[in-house]
Amino acid sequence: MSFLIGLIAGLFGGLVGLGGGVVMIPLMTRLLGIPQASAHGTSLAVVVFAGLSGAWAYALEGAVDFTAALILAVTASLTARLGARHCASLPEWKLKRYFGCVLLAVAALLAAKPYLGAMAVMSLTGAPAIAALAATGLATGFIAGLLGIGGGAFLIAGMVLFVGMGQHVAQGSSLLSMFPAAAVGSWTHWRHGNVVTRILPGLATGIIIGAFLGGIAANHMPEQTLRIIFAVMLIWLGVDLIRKSRLPDNDTASCPR
Repeated sequence: MSFLIGLIAGLFGGLVGLGGGVVMIPLMTRLLGIPQASAHGTSLAVVVFAGLSGAWAYALEGAVDFTAALILAVTASLTARLGARHCASLPEWKLKRYFGCVLLAVAALLAAKPYLGAMAVMSLTGAPAIAALAATGLATGFIAGLLGIGGGAFLIAGMVLFVGMGQHVAQGSSLLSMFPAAAVGSWTHWRHGNVVTRILPGLATGIIIGAFLGGIAANHMPEQTLRIIFAVMLIWLGVDLIRKSRLPDNDTASCPR
């Protein structure tokens, strides 16, 4: 079961340039009964393998910008540990609520991708673009550590919006850049006991295979169709998590503030 979960997460992650955590975490909690915090930590540990495998597939097609990936990787690594520490201090209902809201945000970003390119006004060689990429990396690193995801959707949006990068190159660069931040965040989760080591071999094997195949297929399948299917799935999972999260009596907000 853990292998199948990793394979499914890797396929979807590789197709759209994500680490696969947005798929893996709900499947682990539903099918394996893993607690939410442990699912986040375990997912982030496996995202390390997904990033490397998926980036390799994109690199074979020449669809990786190593400069952008380096900027994002360094900055995201600085805040990933802070996010993982904050995760250990949050109750399970709040983690579910956070994660549900992030799923909805990711779905919105995926749907908006065709329109982000027209808004790009910066160049990767310019200081403003580098600063924008650094800010994107810092924010994404914290999100990745907190929620156990690679943060690829946010990285991709930053590259497309601020750099005017092509979709395939942005996805390949995103997969490569999430590796260091995921490694830092997963180490912190492991120290807090939030990594379920018994399912790591199955998850890692599945996601390595899935991410590579997904990355190869991404260059030969209609991007719009894949994006719509994935966005619909994220919306369903996000709404379901928000609906089922248990709130204190005095908390009526849809998303954490």
